[in-house]
Amino acid sequence: MKKRKYNEKHSKKIRKLAAICLLIAIFLSVSTYAWFIGMKRVEVSEFDINIATTEGLFLSMDGSDWTYNLDVNEATQYENNTNKIDGVELIPLSSVGDMDSTTSRMKLFEKSSLTAVPGGYRLLSAQVNNYTDTEDTTGEYIEGDGYVAFDLFVKNLSGEEYYIENNPENEEAIYLNTDSSVTVATDGGVENTGIENSIRVAFTQLGRIENTEAPEAVSTITAMTCADDQEGTYPVTGICRNAQIWEPNDTDHVGNAINWYNTSCLARTAGDVDNDASYTASDDGNTTCNAIADGTAYPTYAISRRIDVADQVNIYDGTAFNTYEANTTDYATYDAAETKTNYKLVDYPYFTDTMKDIAGADRPQFMTLAPNSITKLRVYIYLEGQDIDNYDFASLGAKVSVNFGFTKERYTEDDIDYEGPSTDITPSPEEEAGI
Repeated sequence: MKKRKYNEKHSKKIRKLAAICLLIAIFLSVSTYAWFIGMKRVEVSEFDINIATTEGLFLSMDGSDWTYNLDVNEATQYENNTNKIDGVELIPLSSVGDMDSTTSRMKLFEKSSLTAVPGGYRLLSAQVNNYTDTEDTTGEYIEGDGYVAFDLFVKNLSGEEYYIENNPENEEAIYLNTDSSVTVATDGGVENTGIENSIRVAFTQLGRIENTEAPEAVSTITAMTCADDQEGTYPVTGICRNAQIWEPNDTDHVGNAINWYNTSCLARTAGDVDNDASYTASDDGNTTCNAIADGTAYPTYAISRRIDVADQVNIYDGTAFNTYEANTTDYATYDAAETKTNYKLVDYPYFTDTMKDIAGADRPQFMTLAPNSITKLRVYIYLEGQDIDNYDFASLGAKVSVNFGFTKERYTEDDIDYEGPSTDITPSPEEEAGI
């Protein structure tokens, strides 16, 4: 009864505010190196991940201890988890966000060979091995190297109705916080290399159950996978949607990245990736590829499957760059295809900073969460090797800092010219404890 009175009192206080954000903020800095670099090792220091939220949204790393504020490095994680947080070295990878429903892991691809050709670089790639080895006790598949991955449990207390079916139309819109950003780390980072412009952050939803306080439900919460299980004591709704991937700094391109592109890219006209005759150079020997400029967003033709020698892929393939279309496709065509093995590079529709910064009623949602639920998310942070900003010297940037958050509110204070009390409400320790 005390808890109910506290919740009602706290909810009334929150509703008095004109604009309240439900915020998840994650901060990290890691060392990086670029697609073109081989397997050079770069020293990595530990990084911090801190998560905070307000009314109606609770966070956990173990499915048992729920809080408004969560420090990932300090929070209790469930036993035998396969999180990859400490000591991670970011290496260039590529993904279109496809999920493997059998392993409940996102598919990622890494460079297996990169050879200079007359108009760029011939690309070979293999799938990152996060689909073979499993953790002995839980059977969870172990992630590969070169990226951050961790489980985050989100308890959403909005409403009392719970929808068992996996239908986004029954769920609440979640927006990417306007303060979300990726920058060069102030501690150990080197500015003006552009490495921060190649970072991607992917969010996958594996499954959910109806909100419960029962201690015996914890094992169900932590063990959730893409599999739907309606027969247990706590029925699991398998979700396994393809990842929503955020591309920060989509319009930012440093001069060195542009110069690298201008020097190495030539327009491609034929299929033999190694043949001089397959490329067209201008009279002065410079690029004949489409121009790129700072302040303009360009597509990323991300890898959707293993790339072999017979595929004849150049990293600059695509209408936006060397104009060669044979190896690329738009995402709608790829997504609608029953058999996807014929596709190589896909123009992936990221959620970008440009979209994040749209104001007012036109602001697009980032993802959805079911009301009155506990959802298991798996978050991936990686370098997108196919990003045009991922050039050889970008690795000198060394470290980046990532800060992102979520909100349920479409409008910000600026959108409505808000004048009133502070909307930055953080519960006191006493309130958090229910006192």
